[in-house]
Amino acid sequence: MKKTPLLNIALSRLIASLGHGDIVVIGDAGLPVPAGVELIDLALTHGVPDFLGTLKVLLSEMQVESHVLAEEILRKRPQPLSGLDELDLNGQLGARKLLSHEDFKVLCRQARAVVRTGECQPYCNIALVAGVTF
Repeated sequence: MKKTPLLNIALSRLIASLGHGDIVVIGDAGLPVPAGVELIDLALTHGVPDFLGTLKVLLSEMQVESHVLAEEILRKRPQPLSGLDELDLNGQLGARKLLSHEDFKVLCRQARAVVRTGECQPYCNIALVAGVTF
């Protein structure tokens, strides 16, 4: 049995296969997934699993160099934003880049995978750019 909090086989496989610069997107329940991009669908019902909890579990195994958010999240200020800011202050998310929501959806085409959560608050999406541990 694994010692880390991440138990999902598909997510463990994904993180183990990442190289420097690869992108993993964690999205809310409404984020469209581009054709050809792997979807790891965790959504069960509204809010389950939530965006922030899913992000924290991925961060338990993934080295992140930087992250991308849609600038609309800063205007709408959904509840998970304060948790994102805390993770950012703790250095767990690397450098922050902002894009329009439309450009964020274009960036998703480059992702190795999109992880769909049950989050139903607007703009609760993040693109994580893989770093290295050395």
